[in-house]
Amino acid sequence: MAERKHILLAAINAKYIHSNLAVYSLKAYAKKYQNQIGLAEYTINQNPDDILKGIYRDHPEVLCISCYIWNISYVRNLIREVHKVLPDTAIWLGGPEVSYDARKVLEEHPEVTGVMKGEGEVTFLELAGFYLEGISELAKIEGITYRDGDQIQENPWRGITDLSTIPFVYKDLKKFENRIIYYESSRGCPFSCSYCLSSIDKKLRFRDLELVKEELQFFLDHNVPQVKFVDRTFNCKHDHAMAIWKYLIAHDNGITNFHFEVAADLLNEEEIALIRTMRPGMIQLEIGVQSTNPDTIREIHRKMDFSQVSEVVTRVQEGHNVHQHLDLIAGLPYEDYDSFGKSFCDVYQLRPQQLQLGFLKVLKGSFMYQAAPEYGCVCQSREPYEVLYTRWLPYDDVLRLKLVEEMVEVYYNSNQFGKTLRAIEKLFDNPFALYEALGAFYDKKGYMDIPHTRIRRYEILQEFLQEYVDEEQMEYYRQLMICDLYARENMKTRPAWAKDLKAYKRDIREFYLKEEETHEYLPEYEGYDEKQLARMTHLERMDYDPDTGVREPCWILFDYRSRDVLTYDAKMVKLSLIDIMQK
Repeated sequence: MAERKHILLAAINAKYIHSNLAVYSLKAYAKKYQNQIGLAEYTINQNPDDILKGIYRDHPEVLCISCYIWNISYVRNLIREVHKVLPDTAIWLGGPEVSYDARKVLEEHPEVTGVMKGEGEVTFLELAGFYLEGISELAKIEGITYRDGDQIQENPWRGITDLSTIPFVYKDLKKFENRIIYYESSRGCPFSCSYCLSSIDKKLRFRDLELVKEELQFFLDHNVPQVKFVDRTFNCKHDHAMAIWKYLIAHDNGITNFHFEVAADLLNEEEIALIRTMRPGMIQLEIGVQSTNPDTIREIHRKMDFSQVSEVVTRVQEGHNVHQHLDLIAGLPYEDYDSFGKSFCDVYQLRPQQLQLGFLKVLKGSFMYQAAPEYGCVCQSREPYEVLYTRWLPYDDVLRLKLVEEMVEVYYNSNQFGKTLRAIEKLFDNPFALYEALGAFYDKKGYMDIPHTRIRRYEILQEFLQEYVDEEQMEYYRQLMICDLYARENMKTRPAWAKDLKAYKRDIREFYLKEEETHEYLPEYEGYDEKQLARMTHLERMDYDPDTGVREPCWILFDYRSRDVLTYDAKMVKLSLIDIMQK
């Protein structure tokens, strides 16, 4: 049996690449008891018996598990089995999924000793002192609901924690190899969105800036690939955001990417100007639009000026240096199917790198949870408590939107069909109509629940297009698809439907052999021979100009060592027939 840990903090994440900042923060804050606190991370994809075995072998006196919408069912089943094999172990739960109905959790799970409610750092420290040193008593620890014999006792919620007192948790990066690094420079949110738990705690506070800079420098010094800020609205305090962004620019290592969730309509001129100076790929911005219906925005207590959002997103986009991720939520009050379609088109025309279609999750403790009956909002009983229907959106329409969501994810968010999609959009009244029709096609053909290769996705797109274009037009779309395919990789095997390039084999070879002319287009490849150039680039013969759609034969040169930092597409240079044949 492994060395015994008196207290075990367990996190059950959605995926291996995720890490649980909460449990690391709890352990770091209780540094007084570091040697008596163990930490274990698992995922919901693991065999439950393996997790049970791992916990049993640690044989903790106290087991603490963080609970979220992605793991609560898993945790509920796990603790029942843990209690059977470790009947003397005190089991404590914490996190948003149990904080707001702690009494009910204890009533339904007699094996659970107690629940830590809300922020846990100080509460966990005091709880550790109670179990490890006999300090104080449960009745005097704020922020817990616990079992006292046959009775359930509810103590008052704890006040907020000074964010600067929480130690930095990433000093040993070996634990986080190949995983996302999450970082917190503020807690709370200035907004009151009715669907969000962050709206409950209005006590917004910030980590000391000098401390933040020191910790960010640690990430930069270690060339961490990505740091994801978990701040709910990073730019809610101008001076705080500007100080961090200026520091990152001044100390940029050319590698690390930083992810921020921002309110676009709060970005001012100074911030936009600064963002435009950043290294391409240094930051990415996530922007929650949710809806562009004014009645919806007003009803969910959200403050958002979409015209201002549009202007800011467009101006940031013009810099072509920042990945932007925009979110919409289906199932909000006053948003019916047609209204959501308009919201979709409004956001789509901004051309973000990612357009996330989510469905309302009715979270315990939120205002939306309380108002659900008024909205005729019925959600699933199991997590993630996703909306089934509302007064405005019947279940049939929710199912139609699910098809749209899948098509957007496969075809738009993959960034693998860029030129093809822009051309196909012109066949429809609006972008929403395209994804709506494509989703209905997938559903009718039975393609929705079948895994497909990337090439197969292109073939299905051709099947879909047969209902809208003739064979001559189809050849244009096939060539655009080839353009999109080669933008990603220099494929060894061409799809069966690709234009045969055997007739142009000599022209291609001649181009690569003419070193002086080739370096006119590929100056950075000077000194490479024909075979090396052919591996690192690709020449594709087109019968149509891929940008205009005009039937005008040309060549496209793909350069794989020069890629778009936002889409990862290879650099594409259009060459005329004269460029290839007469130079």
